[in-house]
Amino acid sequence: MGYRQAVARQTESLEIGRASVAAALKGLDLSAFAGKTIGLAGIGASYQAALAGALYLRASGIRAFAYTPTDLYGRTDEAADAFIALSASGQSREICDVMREASASPRLAVCRGSDNPLADLTGAVLATDSGADNGASSTGYTGTLLALGMLIDRFAGNGFDWTRLPGAVANVLSGAQQAAGQAARLLQGRTSIDIVGAGVGFANAGEAAMLIREAVRVPASGWDTLNYLHGPMESQDVATGVIAIGDGREVKIAQDMAGFGCPCALVTRRTDVADAESLVVISIPTLGNAMADAILEIIAIQLVAGDMQDAAGLTDITFRYRQTDTKLKPWSPTEV
Repeated sequence: MGYRQAVARQTESLEIGRASVAAALKGLDLSAFAGKTIGLAGIGASYQAALAGALYLRASGIRAFAYTPTDLYGRTDEAADAFIALSASGQSREICDVMREASASPRLAVCRGSDNPLADLTGAVLATDSGADNGASSTGYTGTLLALGMLIDRFAGNGFDWTRLPGAVANVLSGAQQAAGQAARLLQGRTSIDIVGAGVGFANAGEAAMLIREAVRVPASGWDTLNYLHGPMESQDVATGVIAIGDGREVKIAQDMAGFGCPCALVTRRTDVADAESLVVISIPTLGNAMADAILEIIAIQLVAGDMQDAAGLTDITFRYRQTDTKLKPWSPTEV
């Protein structure tokens, strides 16, 4: 599926996912996770989702950490008491490797579907039903955030109404399109782009960097807001760009960098920040739930990336560099 087409179907995809995850949660026995330190394992876009999920778990009073497979090889026992394994395809070789090592711990997979090697390994799966996606993850990433948010709310007894999400997504897809196009034009042709955010915004910054690298083929990096203030911004100038995500210190970063002549976009829920020379403000609503708000943030940036991809003449490209050792073919449990 083409990138823009995948982004455009997010309202439908997330409504299907919300209903599917809600139904699946009713049938899942999560008692083995109670009182445990939870490790979230992911790679690529799924690692960025793991960062967001671990943060939301800790904010909900549950001890949790995000890990890449490199962190876990040979060390799963020391990392956590239970694991949530994230892979949209369920075929990521490295995630399967570390979940095999963690066979003595409670494990739950979060995947697009339930018929895949990772689900076979863990024995328990929460399927997002996010449907078709592009190589540069769109519905796969937001579907994973949705499933994690609903799962963590179940763990913690949080009371957010997830039926509010699809309507808010539709509002972002329509209401942010013009500003996203302006931001894309401002950022087009930059030699590199930094994306800055805090909390779940930091997770989205890493995901946005991957999107721009994969869909637009421009070097990009994700930064924690406070870390960015301690030197990394020094390389920025008129040839580079910044996307800031947030309502706090990120606003001043965007304004300051734009004032220095660096083209900037700001994704924010603030209503008191205006466009300026070298600055485009993309306003999004808030739902008051960190994971739901993270979905709205990244969809706004997906719109920017889609316009940048089109302008660069890269519409609906596929990856140039395919690796042959990162995905497993589907197998039966007897082959594990």
